[in-house]
Amino acid sequence: MNTARDLFVITLEVPSSRPIAQGDVSLVLAGAELVDLRDAHVLRLDGDRIVPLDDHPDGTDALTAQASAQLVMEPPYETVEQWLWRRGRGLAGSYADDLASQTAGDARGGLLPRFLRHFAPNRSQEPSVRPRHEATDPHQGLDDSVLAAFAGTLGIGEATPPQPTERTDPTERTGTTTADQADDVGLILAVVSDALMELEAERQRRQIEQDAYDNVWRAP
Repeated sequence: MNTARDLFVITLEVPSSRPIAQGDVSLVLAGAELVDLRDAHVLRLDGDRIVPLDDHPDGTDALTAQASAQLVMEPPYETVEQWLWRRGRGLAGSYADDLASQTAGDARGGLLPRFLRHFAPNRSQEPSVRPRHEATDPHQGLDDSVLAAFAGTLGIGEATPPQPTERTDPTERTGTTTADQADDVGLILAVVSDALMELEAERQRRQIEQDAYDNVWRAP
């Protein structure tokens, strides 16, 4: 149940087909957290509504516990889209802080600045962190279909929808099937993709406005 954490590490280690902005990573991490919480039986999806359950994640990391605590507990509950924009605010930075604090010999003085440089808007160099899998193939290590699908939304690998697979821990407590789980992940991925496009459109709009403003001041 570490989809979000694994995804964050992969964004640091595996080259992407395009520059990755921190805001993009934050949105995708928020989506991955929903999958982790669903797998922990903390929530279920009713259409695009996030319905909390009675269970709480046991033995999870602080960020997963924090995400669980931030679920909206009262009807009509929150949509996946609303969750992405609320929970995703600054989330990549939170994962960077958490990872830096747990990395011996490479704490905030080392890993976090590298994180900030890695996600610079004009990043073109290879990541400075050594790949966890020491792979020459950039897609090696993305064998989990859900993880690969989320990474694909950021231009890492291909955004292939995950296929239903049998699980060693059946989801009897939530009443869902593996097909239902694949549908949930597909819905979350679709909302994540829409949110990424919306965020990019907003960036472009702001850039156009800034360029127009700069041209006014440059005019004779």
